[in-house]
Amino acid sequence: MPFEIHNQQDLIQCIQDFGFLPLLRSTVPGFSAEEMADEECRYVVFPDGGWDWPLWKWKGPTVTESPCVYGKFYAGKAGFVSRKWWPHLYNYRRALSPTPEEGTIDDAILQTLREHGSLITRQLRQLCGFTGPKERSRFDARITRLQMGCHIVTEDFVYPRDRHNREYGWGWSLLTTPEQLLGREACQTDCSPEDSLALMQAHLRQILPKANEQQLIRLLHA
Repeated sequence: MPFEIHNQQDLIQCIQDFGFLPLLRSTVPGFSAEEMADEECRYVVFPDGGWDWPLWKWKGPTVTESPCVYGKFYAGKAGFVSRKWWPHLYNYRRALSPTPEEGTIDDAILQTLREHGSLITRQLRQLCGFTGPKERSRFDARITRLQMGCHIVTEDFVYPRDRHNREYGWGWSLLTTPEQLLGREACQTDCSPEDSLALMQAHLRQILPKANEQQLIRLLHA
């Protein structure tokens, strides 16, 4: 799996070649954009307290400009899936995590998101009534679970701007549903969930020959 990321185009190519790519360190050592990035693309803090992280800045344009899907898909951590492999991940994860029952909190979250099309996490949390001092972490856990089940994805990233109209900070995920972002047909496959899992496992074994089965299971399972 030799691949080194020097720029955004390399990142896009890596996603298309591998099909699955965690952004940060994953259950499989070496298999993440962070670990594949050249030293010049890694996180650095300047003496004045500022920072730079090219890889972090590339993720937004990569999501909006290339054929991939982004969300917390890997053991609760964020990463990319190519459009080619997305229907299989969607198919398998939805079998493990079916559409929430009507009237549940998770159903209300999804209904709110569908009504608005897309919302940053903070807006969605407020609209769903999670406004108490301890509610943020509980809400974030639900959002992570819904992303792991392929019910929610990240459409883009929104950054605050300073008085000079320059973007700053880590940015906020602009959330939506995969059906809203891609269309329902782009999420479908004729395979059974079991067949989708088998195809994904076979593919990952090929590109990650040194990974053991437990590592691959943790990477794919919700």
